[in-house]
Amino acid sequence: MITLARASGMHYYTPQGREVLDCVAGLWCVNAGHANPHVTQAIQNQAAEMDFAPTFQMGHPKAFELATQLSKLAPEKLNRIFFTNSGSEAVETALKIALAYHRARGEGTRTRLIGRERGYHGVNFGGISVGGIPGNRKVFGAMVSGTDHLRSTHDLSRNAFSKGQPVHGAEFADELERLIALHDPSNIAAVIVELLAGSTGVLIPPQGYLQKIRELCTRHGILLIFDEVITGFGRLGSAFAAQRFGVTPDLMTVANGITNGAVPMGAVFARQDIHDAFMQGPEHMIEFYHGYTYSGHPLACAAGLGALRAYEEGELFDRAARLEPVFEQAVHSLKGLPHVIDVRNLGLVGGIELAPRPGAPGRRAYDAFVAAFEDGALIRVTGDIIALSPPLIISESQIEQMVAVLRRVLSKLP
Repeated sequence: MITLARASGMHYYTPQGREVLDCVAGLWCVNAGHANPHVTQAIQNQAAEMDFAPTFQMGHPKAFELATQLSKLAPEKLNRIFFTNSGSEAVETALKIALAYHRARGEGTRTRLIGRERGYHGVNFGGISVGGIPGNRKVFGAMVSGTDHLRSTHDLSRNAFSKGQPVHGAEFADELERLIALHDPSNIAAVIVELLAGSTGVLIPPQGYLQKIRELCTRHGILLIFDEVITGFGRLGSAFAAQRFGVTPDLMTVANGITNGAVPMGAVFARQDIHDAFMQGPEHMIEFYHGYTYSGHPLACAAGLGALRAYEEGELFDRAARLEPVFEQAVHSLKGLPHVIDVRNLGLVGGIELAPRPGAPGRRAYDAFVAAFEDGALIRVTGDIIALSPPLIISESQIEQMVAVLRRVLSKLP
């Protein structure tokens, strides 16, 4: 088993003291680098001041402060924040908000949820149900009924070795029109998509695809949920991927980078009118029958405020945008190496797809993962795809180091 003992900046360290370059930001989350002083100091100070505050019928100042700061970063009109403890919980919360919102407006027949093949939305009941990873679904059966799925946008035959958004594939959004006709819009509550699918291998939306999905949802009164658990907080060179693509959802889930990975936390962003639909009863009554004991935990809120300070002072979102061309050129330099059948990238995210070994899917990429770690770089693999998503503090020389390790590994890989 690979074991990590400590971390600092761009690196992990093994129990033996060997330095390993972190090429995946921990797990898509440590955007400001490990042991960032703004984050660690905020956590330490908060632990000494107040370790826990109950979340029902009361709150604490840092939760409101963090929500206010987040709303300033958010896409237009997404100004209401519901805190959770993970991306999985954020997805569950967003799905429940969507269902309850339609019921509150007198459209209780809108219960169907639409996800996408090869989508990942966590491992709770709702997230697996709208997700499209067969391995996550087969063990647990039907999970939540009343779900359907768009086809994946991944099209290797037309888009291999694309730089940035693929040219081909906007027409995949037409599948939503078919599902709307099949189920009738009066029965559909929400559509949920990742803007860039990470866990299934860095699947990048084709040009025009998200705009079509947005237009269809708007036309038919369906809520659009963007899952920004991995793309939020600078990964694609803007605060959120929705801003990069110029498409605003109705609900948006985040996690990971919200605290720089230091304390578990997630959140759902919602439009004001969605929030207001629930605020119709007496003041002493519960508006939305949902919540978690640790929602808005003081330590998580402190870590979130520290992370936002680190992002701002380091100008890390702009830094990611500036580094994108360097990163793009570096990862695409791997084209032509043995077994490499595709390279794709957007922001500081890269995917290198390998031809699978006959009868052993996933083994070739796993061997690359082990070999890269032994050569001083931590990468992530999913199936036969290598995923790269380094902290936003990465330097150009460290990008070169990362790619040099991969070049050595892939050149020798059987």
